[in-house]
Amino acid sequence: MSADPAHIRIAEALLFAAAEPLDEDTLAQRLPEGTDVQAVLAGLVAQYDGHGVGLIKVAGRWAFVTAPDLAPILSRYKEVPRKLSRAAIETLAIIAYHQPVTRAEIEEVRGVAISKGTLDTLLETGWVRLRGRRKVPGRPVTYGVTDEFLIHFGLESLQDLPGIDELKAAGLLDSGLSRDAFTGPMPGESVADAESEVGLDEAEGEADEPSMEEASMDEGEPAAQAAGEEESEAGPNDRDRSSVDPAA
Repeated sequence: MSADPAHIRIAEALLFAAAEPLDEDTLAQRLPEGTDVQAVLAGLVAQYDGHGVGLIKVAGRWAFVTAPDLAPILSRYKEVPRKLSRAAIETLAIIAYHQPVTRAEIEEVRGVAISKGTLDTLLETGWVRLRGRRKVPGRPVTYGVTDEFLIHFGLESLQDLPGIDELKAAGLLDSGLSRDAFTGPMPGESVADAESEVGLDEAEGEADEPSMEEASMDEGEPAAQAAGEEESEAGPNDRDRSSVDPAA
C-alpha cells in the first residue's frame, strides 16, 4: 500500500526541521490520524534514494543524513571535534562491547588502570552514561553507551558494531590491547546482565533502607532493655512473693 503524497510531504518537513532524529511515535502524533507511518517512511526512503541526502534509521529513530559517498567533498566543512586519546578510545570500545561494565572490569580488559579523567571525558561527550550498580559487594557503578553514541557512528543498534576483522582493517585494534576487548559477550543486554545490575535510583533506595535483620535488632533492643530494667528494679522479696502459690 503506497502512502499519501501529502503525508510524505508532512513527514519530510518534520524530519528536516527536527533538531534531532525522530521516532515513529513522534511522527504519528504529528501526522493525520490513521496514517501508516511505516509506509510514509518507506516512501521517503525511496524518494531520496540516490540523492545527496537520504533518510536512515539510527538508534530506533529516523533522520536525514548526507550520502556516504559525498563525505570526502564535505569533510572540509565539517567541524573537527576534540580528539580522543588512545586510552579513551579503548575504554569506549570496551564499554560498547561489554556493557554493562564496571571500571574494574574495564581495567582488567585493558591490563592497565584508567584515570578518572578518561571516563569523565567520555561522559562529557554524551557517548557514555552511568547505567546502575552491580549486585556485588561495594555496589560499583556500571557504564554503558548512549543513543548519542549510536547516532554519531550511524548504528541502528549495538548489534551493528564492527567485528574484529573490520577493526583490524581500520587500524583500530591495537596490538597492545587484549583481544578480549572485542570478543564475547556480543553487544546487547542478556538476562544475566539485567539480573546482575540495579538502577542508580534503586541502589540509592536500598542503601537508605536498613536490612530486615538490622531493623529487627533495633526494634528488639528497647524491649530487651526494658525487661532488664524491670528485673533489676524488682527486689528479693518481690521475687519470693511471685514464686508463692496463692492457693497454698
